[in-house]
Amino acid sequence: MKYSALLLACSFCIISSFAQAPKIAWGDEFKLRKGSTDLSVICTDNTGVYLQESHMALKTYFVFGATMRESAMLIKLDRNLTEQFRNDFNKELRGKEFEQFFSVADKLYILASDYERREKTLTLYAAAVNNATGDLAGDWQQLASWVKDEKSDNIHFKVSGNADNSSLILVSSIEGKEHNSYQVQEFDKNLKSAGAAINISNEFDPKTFQLEDVLYTTAKKVVLVARLYEYEEGKRKKDKFLDFLHYNIRIYNNKGKQEQDIKTDIAGKWLVSTKVLQEADKDLVIAAFYSKEKKGNTIDGLLVQRIDPNTGNILTTSEKEINTSLLTPIDEDNTAYDDNDDDNKKEKKEREKFDKIKDESEGFTRYMQFRNIFYTPDKGLVILAEKYHHYTYTTTSYSAGFNGMPGTYTNQTYTVFETGDIMMCKIDAGGNIAWLQVLPKAQREQVGGSYTGYSSGFSIGMYYFNTHNMPYYSGFGALQDNNNINIIFNDNPKNEGVLQLGQKIKTATMFRKSTCFNLTLDATTGKYTRKLFFSNKDVPTAMPRLSSYIGDDMYMIGREDRLFGKTKIAVAKVTVNK
Repeated sequence: MKYSALLLACSFCIISSFAQAPKIAWGDEFKLRKGSTDLSVICTDNTGVYLQESHMALKTYFVFGATMRESAMLIKLDRNLTEQFRNDFNKELRGKEFEQFFSVADKLYILASDYERREKTLTLYAAAVNNATGDLAGDWQQLASWVKDEKSDNIHFKVSGNADNSSLILVSSIEGKEHNSYQVQEFDKNLKSAGAAINISNEFDPKTFQLEDVLYTTAKKVVLVARLYEYEEGKRKKDKFLDFLHYNIRIYNNKGKQEQDIKTDIAGKWLVSTKVLQEADKDLVIAAFYSKEKKGNTIDGLLVQRIDPNTGNILTTSEKEINTSLLTPIDEDNTAYDDNDDDNKKEKKEREKFDKIKDESEGFTRYMQFRNIFYTPDKGLVILAEKYHHYTYTTTSYSAGFNGMPGTYTNQTYTVFETGDIMMCKIDAGGNIAWLQVLPKAQREQVGGSYTGYSSGFSIGMYYFNTHNMPYYSGFGALQDNNNINIIFNDNPKNEGVLQLGQKIKTATMFRKSTCFNLTLDATTGKYTRKLFFSNKDVPTAMPRLSSYIGDDMYMIGREDRLFGKTKIAVAKVTVNK
């Protein structure tokens, strides 16, 4: 019976009747200027939305060449997502390198840097921007300055907002061959220093210390999360490589003094990934996956710690083994099958596969990475993770010569991003696993060109100061609405009925022809529904993973790169009815 597919979707997952599906509104399409490299949402106010368009600009000109620098354009859309103005800052940025636009409270700023080679000094500047016109509203002012001890030292910095976006947090690092140090500074909405800078140094070899995350808490403490590595001998005596040892998580006070060394070690187990989070007026949360083998291929458990942001004391520690036997069937009430119906036979077969997966109690792949942690109204936590793996490969092509000329070989390197199954887990207020779910997903995105991590063996996106935005179209975005979480992702349209392990899935590779789906997850029960949100054939291809979250809304960029002609861009606003 053809209606069984609908029955399957309904009976698989039942959401509470008050759940509201998200709505999406796309703005007008517009074209990126020639040479533009990226587009992102900066902020919104009661008059519209502000976008940053990055591009390359001429820096200096010589008789035999020129050097380029990155510049930017500020674009404003009104509340209907229609373009109001765009302003190029090439003139204002002469002599400086554009860094980014940034908003603090109701203020909008442009950040730029300048490096003096002779003095080995890097200076960061900021200037206010008029929200109504897009013009500079004042002169450049110095925000921070760093001096290299050695010419080979590397200076990194990153800006972010605090928990309620009332101040700007500047995290910087000076890394040398024998030392590394970190500095955290807070500025109010007028970019006035909110106190002395917090200076932190550590005793680790910079080559074996990889900073993964920095969190500035509401109690003005700093949490550093790092991966520690050790040298291992290779097959030959002279060969040495860095091998992951364990995580190092420390809390420092506003004087830079270490107050806590968070013990995440579990006897006979190894952490493979972590995530740190704090929202305003909430506990600090540390979540980690662990494996029973140092170089195992599976994740065997989940560690979740809640920490008092004021004292740094651990409030609760929850360490639970996880495997596929914990998966909750999302169609518990659908146990009757009509053996004469082909669709029901297919359902029964998929259910048998799911039961087999549960019985075998398989672990989850070690490539699972944390993506989101949501606080729930019942003081629990919903954790979203995703299988993520990337690698590069090189192809060689040969072109024959002509007129006696020799042939040539051309090498092309590609980076492949594979993002897979979404793991969803609820940790209740008592530290117990309330439910565990997995949505099968397979996305494969290939990008031309070679991209490397921070250092040999380090993955893209794991280093704190990494600026790579890839992948673009795979992955997912998530928007919370009280007790419901909406998970938005691009997928092969043939996967519309895929809801649990055991079902066959098609890999999404042609994202321009993909469908964007919304998964509505009930945080209390773990039940969810999957519905078609929109088709990417009708709009520039959506990038849910790179969405910006402002207030209770999600802003998503759609981008269509064309072989001939300018790239088409559109912005969408995703809202949930309250």
